Amino acid sequence: MRIFTPFRVGAMKISFKEAIGFFTNRMNKNVALQDLGLKDYKETWDYQELLFQQTVDIKIKNRREDTQVPTPNHFLFVEHPHVYTLGKSGDIENLLVDETILAEKGAKFYKINRGGDITYHGPGQIVGYPILDLDNFFTDIHKYLRLLEEMVILTLEEYGLKAERSQGETGVWLDVGTPFARKICAMGVRASRWVTMHGFALNVNSDLGYFDMMIPCGIKGKAVTSLNVELGKKEISMDEVKEKLLTQFTKLFEAELVKENRV
Repeated sequence: MRIFTPFRVGAMKISFKEAIGFFTNRMNKNVALQDLGLKDYKETWDYQELLFQQTVDIKIKNRREDTQVPTPNHFLFVEHPHVYTLGKSGDIENLLVDETILAEKGAKFYKINRGGDITYHGPGQIVGYPILDLDNFFTDIHKYLRLLEEMVILTLEEYGLKAERSQGETGVWLDVGTPFARKICAMGVRASRWVTMHGFALNVNSDLGYFDMMIPCGIKGKAVTSLNVELGKKEISMDEVKEKLLTQFTKLFEAELVKENRV
């Protein structure tokens, strides 16, 4: 017969079964949703960092003081003015133009603290930044990325598109394994103490000409596409796509959304 040693929570000793219930009940799966509209990349990055650090600070305090204060989760939607961002492991050579041309195109450039290589953001693109404490869901970064991809894949399926993963290339693609393979959604995240930031960028009504000024994600010989191009339409409702993404997100992460006002 197996005997379980009582757990200690604060000054209390509790059974194994009680411990499972104690910690499960404190997993906060509520996710505060904010749609920031069109917002400068650096301002949004700073806001992400603020939310990220607030959650990390709660986790550090809980560990130091042996407390169980619930940690918050956030999901930000945003569109950015034209901007190129380079991840920690990225190669600046994948940006094919200089600062003068960027300025002429009204675009900015930032080196940032996510994984991945170079990415473009601009109007017509849905950018999502989940700032989650994965201790509230599961502690597996690989699973986290695969679920974000699945959220996008299932959303595109609703538009009649067969989107897929491409082995060794994070993100969501169409016609994988053919000469016509093209990327429709880029992803890059940062995580510390199981808290995430950065996220995904889904091309919905994007001006694909801006992708010609870089080697997208540092992957040569692969094209980029947008949902409106694939459907042969001038414009797709961004709000409709966001709603579909959120529906898939809540199912996959078993989360509850709580809408908040814009900042």
